[in-house]
This record gives sequence, C-alpha cells and structure tokens, in this order.
Amino acid sequence: MTPGFLQNLLLRWRSAGFTAVFAPRKPRHPLVRLLFALAGIALLAVLLVFGVVIGAAMLAAGLAMRLLGRRPAAAAAQGDGTVLDGDYRVVDKPLLR
Repeated sequence: MTPGFLQNLLLRWRSAGFTAVFAPRKPRHPLVRLLFALAGIALLAVLLVFGVVIGAAMLAAGLAMRLLGRRPAAAAAQGDGTVLDGDYRVVDKPLLR
C-alpha cells in the first residue's frame, strides 16, 4: 500500500461526518457563542439547585424519622420484669497471621 492511498483513506474517513459527532464545533457568531455559554451556565445552576434541594430533603427526612420514630422508654426503667440479667466478658480480636 502506498502512503498516498492511506492518506486518501484517512481523508475520506475524516470527511465522512463521523468524527463531527465526537468533536462538535463552536459556533462562529459571537452572540450565538454567548447564548450557548449562558445556556450552559444556566443548566449547571439548575443542576446545582436540584442537587441541593434533594440533599436538604434527604436530611430533613432523616431527622424526621429520627424524631418521630423514637422507641418507648427502656423496660428497666418501667420495672415490668422483662429484663434479663446476664454476665458478659470481652473477647479479644484474634491476631492476623
């Protein structure tokens, strides 16, 4: 194969429009470029606000579950006789060998 053939093949590959999908060009008109920049900044702002709202909602739900889902007072404080007494000993962790 000659180098001219490979260059011709590469030129045809690049001009086929396939690489334009992966390498979009910036518009040449300054106002269109400005509009695209502003649209990009607006999109980033919307995503940021959306993420902050979702995070705040998750924190609020966690706090609400913690406050509303309190367990009743301990059984030992009530003295209803359902407490089991036991002896415990601490077992050391086995050493890795």
